[in-house]
Order: sequence, then C-alpha cells, then structure tokens
Amino acid sequence: MTNALFQPMQLGNLTLKNRIVMPPMTRSRATQPGNLANDMMAQYYAQRASAGLIIAEGTQISEMGQGYAWTPGIYSQEQIAGWKKVTDAVHAKGGAIFAQLWHVGRVTHPDNISGQQPISSSALKAENVKVFIDNGTDAPGFVDVVEPREMTKQDITDVVAEYRQAALNAVEAGFDGIELHAANGYLINQFIDSEANNRTDEYGGSIENRLRFLGEVVEAMTDAIGHDRVGVRLAPFTSLNGTVDKTPIETYTAAAVLLDKLNVVYMHIAEVDWDDAPETPAEFKEAIRDAFKGTIIYAGRYNTEKAEHALTSGLANMVSFGRPFISNPDLPTRIKHGYPLAQHDPNTLFGGAEQGLTDYPEYQA
Repeated sequence: MTNALFQPMQLGNLTLKNRIVMPPMTRSRATQPGNLANDMMAQYYAQRASAGLIIAEGTQISEMGQGYAWTPGIYSQEQIAGWKKVTDAVHAKGGAIFAQLWHVGRVTHPDNISGQQPISSSALKAENVKVFIDNGTDAPGFVDVVEPREMTKQDITDVVAEYRQAALNAVEAGFDGIELHAANGYLINQFIDSEANNRTDEYGGSIENRLRFLGEVVEAMTDAIGHDRVGVRLAPFTSLNGTVDKTPIETYTAAAVLLDKLNVVYMHIAEVDWDDAPETPAEFKEAIRDAFKGTIIYAGRYNTEKAEHALTSGLANMVSFGRPFISNPDLPTRIKHGYPLAQHDPNTLFGGAEQGLTDYPEYQA
C-alpha cells in the first residue's frame, strides 16, 4: 500500500531514499543572543534524518528579516557555525537537508528588528496579525505588527543581495540546498499577492510585475549556488498573515511558469490546512503540473493514503508531513509498517528547551 512513498528519486544531484519530506516548522529554540542554531536543534533534525528530505525551519537572511523571537538566522559567521552542527548531524545519519531562507517583511515588530520600521512591498499594515517578541520572560509576548514602509528600489536591490549571500552561507553551513520562503504572507508573498501590493512601478500592478521580485531573488540565488540546489515554497490559497490574492489560480500558475523557466529544482506548495479548509482545486494542480517540469512537493493535512494518491496521480513527486514529524521522529518507519502515530503537545511547539523537541520516542512494539 505504501509503495509510492518509498521509491527513491533524484533531486538535482541528490539521490533521496524516499518521497517523504519533513517541511519547515518554526520551533523558536535558537540560542540567545545571536539567534544561533544549536546542539539541541542538531539532535532534533538528526532524529528525523530518515525523511527523504528535511527542510529546516525558516531562518532569517538578515536582522530586518526576523519576525519572531528566538528564530535562527543565517547571516553571521556564528550562525553559519551553528547550522554546521545541524547539517553535520543530519548527514552523519544519511539524511539530506535544505535550509529555508526567510524574510518576513511586514510580519514583525520593531522589538524584533532593533527598533527599526519593517519593510514591505507597500506601506500596508497586515491586519489582525500578531507576532511574538522576547519580553524578558520565558513566555512569548504576543503583539500587533506595525505599519511597514514601502521598499525603495535600493531596498529591493539590497534584499536581493541578502538572499544571494544567505544562499552562499547555507552552502558554507553544509546544507544540500535552499528553499526560498515565498509563502504564508512573508516578504516575497507581499509582492506576489494583489491585495498586499499597491505599488505603481515595475514591481506592482500586473501579475508579471508582482512576480518580478520573486524572479530576481531566484535568479540571484541560482547564479550563486546553482539551480539544482534552489527550491521555492508557495501558498497559493492561504490568507495567512494577511496576504490575499484576487486571482490566485492565474497568479500562481504564472508563478509556476516563471519557476519552470528559471529551472528551480522543486516547487513546494503549501495547501490550506486548517479544519474545514477548502480542497485545492484539481484543475489548479493539473495546471501547475503542466507548467512546471521539476519536482513538485505538496504539504497540508496529508495522511498515507492521500499522499500515495498524490504520487500515483503524477500531480506530486514528494509529500510533506508537518505536525506528524514533530511527535514521530521515525515517521517513515511508522508509515511503512502502519504503526500508530503519536500526537504532539501544542504547548511545546514554540520556545523552551528539549521538552517537546527531542524527547518524543521512536515506536516501540
């Protein structure tokens, strides 16, 4: 029954042992000060190295790119050294791991970015969005985001350069590749989605213009580290963190065409995954498959059966299992043998230490 998930596959120059992906999930365990990946995180990822591919939690490309307290960065030498512990630990267990490069744009608060005003495609505040700041206690303090300032042409040039450098830093840290976070309402998504972008220059208005920043970032990174090491994550139908697009099917089919032209190694599509969420339209998945020749990964409420179907239909090449990987470090083994899955504790998702991160056991019959 679980054959399709356990076929090996090529991803660029990597041979992956199965088609099960551990997607990026923020856990807010980075060492302070400095937002450094650490030994505890290295253990957590190494425990899950039986995934065909791990995509590590979002890591900010600059101080301005940070949206939440205690998330790791990848722009200082100390941060690169911290991530090297993680990649070494995963590779020692025979795993493959990509870094997810992250700039939150407007989804932050001055307290997380040294008192500066956030930047975005436009001076539009994300409505009803909160982020957490380190308020000097062990509990995260949730606060409303603030209005960003519209990025100038120079800002755009500077951020493209930061993404390029972050890709080089990820390779230096031992990652097998990178995933560009262009989903879930963060900076690149703030350019793509019509209702978050009211620019009147070549970065706003038409779909082609709203995809321009995405294209420039991807080109900078593929030039730096090679297109076989660059994937992109998109969330066509979510309204997370306040970004909404008026014509998501048209916009994101055009994004798939662009990413195919830019020859990225994969597209990782986050489907809406809250309870009662609508299914992604089948015609959209077919349009994406027609438009994009590389590897397609889907994420969102997949169980074994649904994942098998996605693979055998040809619409997906790999499938991400998010929350199950938190509480089941040996998830591929459990899927293969039909072992029951442990439930995660929602209270230990963000912040704290080993509890709820590295203390979930493997299955014992």
